[in-house]
Amino acid sequence: MLEGVNVALGVTGSIAAVKTVELAHELRRRGADVRGVMTDSARGIVHPWAVEFATDNEVVTEITGSVEHVELCGSDGWADVFLIAPATANTVGKIAGAVDDTPVTTCATTALGAGTPVVIAPAMHEPMYDHPGVLEAIDTVAEWGVDFVDPRVEEGKAKIATEEAIVCDVARAAGNRSLEGEHVVVTAGATSESIDPVRVITNRSSGKMGRAVAKACYVRGADVTLVQNGEDVPYADVREVESAAEMLAATREACEDADALVSAAAIGDYTVQTSGEKIRSGQDDLTLELEPTPKLIDEIRAARPDLPIVGFKTETSGGEAAMVGRARETLERAGLAFVVANDASVMGSDRTRALLVHEGDVARYEGTKTGLGGEIAASIAAVLGRDPDGE
Repeated sequence: MLEGVNVALGVTGSIAAVKTVELAHELRRRGADVRGVMTDSARGIVHPWAVEFATDNEVVTEITGSVEHVELCGSDGWADVFLIAPATANTVGKIAGAVDDTPVTTCATTALGAGTPVVIAPAMHEPMYDHPGVLEAIDTVAEWGVDFVDPRVEEGKAKIATEEAIVCDVARAAGNRSLEGEHVVVTAGATSESIDPVRVITNRSSGKMGRAVAKACYVRGADVTLVQNGEDVPYADVREVESAAEMLAATREACEDADALVSAAAIGDYTVQTSGEKIRSGQDDLTLELEPTPKLIDEIRAARPDLPIVGFKTETSGGEAAMVGRARETLERAGLAFVVANDASVMGSDRTRALLVHEGDVARYEGTKTGLGGEIAASIAAVLGRDPDGE
């Protein structure tokens, strides 16, 4: 996600600075090169040696005649993005007022003047975060194009955002924005049909593929709505659903103003009449009457005839030619942009093998689901008439 990206990491005097070492490790695990910049207050919480160890680079703790701020964040500087995590109320206010009295605020002013992307992850007590002056400073800086990673407000504190949220926003700020301004709806994971208050009919889908697509679209600048029965994520507006009917209703609503839909969810093909009470075990003869569920892509196509839709086709038998044939049937029936065909054996895995079946050609992919999500996001950009390279 951050391969080849240079991240200057500013650390200020919030107690959340204790998380800086792990954040630096996570940025590097995602492919980034990282260099630290610290205020004096931050040095009282975490030692520069720890940040140096985490980044494998010397840490800037003062601005000298070497003009470290220009070398890092100037017009021809080393950094592709300046990340301040954590950022205190004091630091945000200083940035809004162009006050340069720490290495971090000096780097911020330089980055803003040079057009280097800036990402800020605030962390402070909740009353400080709610102060009118702090909120005004955040609004001011955001109007200049700075991306803020919203804190997690809990236990009376505006806690620093999760590492995943910060990494995603850094990638979004520093990378290809080929989907900026587009609204992409993604469905993900399995649906569950209630048999009784205890039992359900479901399938083995983990939702990893759909979430990988949602994340890749977000990183490319899209506003993403994720319709799923699964974990909350920081990179999308999540609509939590359970049954096929709920997923269809939520997707139909989300698609009213969507620019594209990726139907990656493994939606149950059948539902049952739900019993209001638990069905007692030990019955010798029990029959469930299965009723077919509506096809989501057909329903959305009827409502939005011109909406670009990406379908997924999962098979358990047949060779590549058979998979392509079935994918093309779906492609033509519903007028899809393209279909991603894969084998059911990849369900739940972090890796996948897939065929991207377009009207005129087939592209083969083998690797991580994260990587395939990026390929799908690039193809969506092309379908929407955007340059997939963001140039």
